[in-house]
Amino acid sequence: MILKELGYNNKLEQFRIENGLSSFEVGRVILEHKERYIIKTPNKEYDAELMGNLRFTAESRYDFPAVGDWVAFMEYDDGKGIIHAVFPRESIIERKAVGKTGQVQIIATNIDYGLIVQAVDRDFNLNRLERYLTICHSSKVKPIIVLSKVDLISESELQSIQQQIEERIKKTPVLMVSNESIGYEQVDAFIESGKTYCLLGSSGAGKSTLLNGLLGKEEMKTGEISNSVNKGKHTTSHRELIVLANGGILIDNPGMREVGITDCSGGLEMTFESILDYAAHCKFKDCTHIHESDCAILKAVEDGGISEEAYLNFQKMEKEKQHFESDTQERRKKDKDFGKMIKNVKKHRKNNKY
Repeated sequence: MILKELGYNNKLEQFRIENGLSSFEVGRVILEHKERYIIKTPNKEYDAELMGNLRFTAESRYDFPAVGDWVAFMEYDDGKGIIHAVFPRESIIERKAVGKTGQVQIIATNIDYGLIVQAVDRDFNLNRLERYLTICHSSKVKPIIVLSKVDLISESELQSIQQQIEERIKKTPVLMVSNESIGYEQVDAFIESGKTYCLLGSSGAGKSTLLNGLLGKEEMKTGEISNSVNKGKHTTSHRELIVLANGGILIDNPGMREVGITDCSGGLEMTFESILDYAAHCKFKDCTHIHESDCAILKAVEDGGISEEAYLNFQKMEKEKQHFESDTQERRKKDKDFGKMIKNVKKHRKNNKY
């Protein structure tokens, strides 16, 4: 194996040279757990921690490594390493941190494709699908929808789900797999060597089963199937990066019960492109698409050109986005004011010494 097979490229190598990191080893974070990191190189895996200065100068969670990151590190003992630098990220899949105002949680970094997994028997939900699509679009990550457990519903039910997706979601590949390992060749055909794929979905959606199917062996544990709810108990408790036999790089994730929207880079506009196309025909440029009498979007909903469910989901996520941006601005202001206070205290102490 060489670094390129883990996703390394010329841009990363240029950063390494320009920043004087040539004397350090380079590897990719494949597992993160309580600020301990497993780094993979072509020849070895290392149990690593952050250099003290990197830890104490970090201004936010963004400054800490995440699964998918490239890092410069130094081995200090057999299999032990100290991380000295985190390389720039090409993409960051993130969501609003649960229970934390104005903060985000990094799911994974340097991702090329997001595999959005939903179990058709219990987990299927178009609104949630649109949330995951928005997260991918915001992160400049290409989404692929994977419908799992298709053997647990009837053919007519599956056709109904396919029709619902076609009516509301455009330009996104939809693949189908079963618990009997049928359909994995379709997913495998989308996997490119050297590209990184992130599994996204709620607990019990079948992400670990999909990973095992692609690996061709029981690598990730899956719970037994519950007869009452027809779903496996989810066992993944942390993020992990795995290299597939065909050269693809896959990141598994714990199931997410909440998918909070941050959307600072146009993800909503891409997900709901078919709705916002109507906005060009609204009478007012600042139309909110909520109550205006000459709103083209509201008229399309009334006439059936836009699904009412899709419109309501769009409005709900738009409000979440606005609330998050407002919370973020307020948090930044508080942090700035606190910084000024600390600076003034230090200045006052310094002046009182003389």
